[in-house]
Amino acid sequence: MSTETDARFWNRTSRAYAAGKIADRAGYERTLERTRALLTSSDRVLELGCGTGTTALRLAGYVHSYVATDISTEMIAIAEEKRAADSVLGLSFRTATADMLSSADMQFDVVIGFNYLHLVRDLPGTLGCIRALLGENGLLISKTPCVGDMNPLIRHALLPAMRALGKAPYAGIFRAVDLCRIVCAAGFDVVATEGHATKGNDNRPYIVARKR
Repeated sequence: MSTETDARFWNRTSRAYAAGKIADRAGYERTLERTRALLTSSDRVLELGCGTGTTALRLAGYVHSYVATDISTEMIAIAEEKRAADSVLGLSFRTATADMLSSADMQFDVVIGFNYLHLVRDLPGTLGCIRALLGENGLLISKTPCVGDMNPLIRHALLPAMRALGKAPYAGIFRAVDLCRIVCAAGFDVVATEGHATKGNDNRPYIVARKR
């Protein structure tokens, strides 16, 4: 299993993913509203794991520039289709992961990763790359499923079975408290941890962390 395997999974499922509905629309809108409040018109923003570009298209109009990336070429192709139909000034899409981007060539004020950090195979390494890409006092804004806080049947039975059948990608298993600890160890100060879900159990903490 590798990042190439992950990319193939998301390429294969991209159209079904694009056709799917957001399970908690009100919770998603709350996340967008909170994020917009943290952004300024001069910000240079990087989004990691942008999928088909839904969030990028909603947020890019509030900032100076917005680079949205994903590991999947097919996800980015769909995002480009959306951008062609609803162009937003300053928004660009590219196929990339955090470690593919050079801090020598680009710096950002904000890095966003929604439903992303649990999918990376080297979380401390990825957070190190994110920190390098951020300018002084830059913000990391994430909203991440913490599988370690979910029903044990999900992490010990359902998820492994789905992965074995090719029905699920790699997913790191950690609790919210572990995630905050790892983020801090990577050189960030966690300034906010919030729950935005409007239904069901909220195991996806919205975390705002500032580069130390």
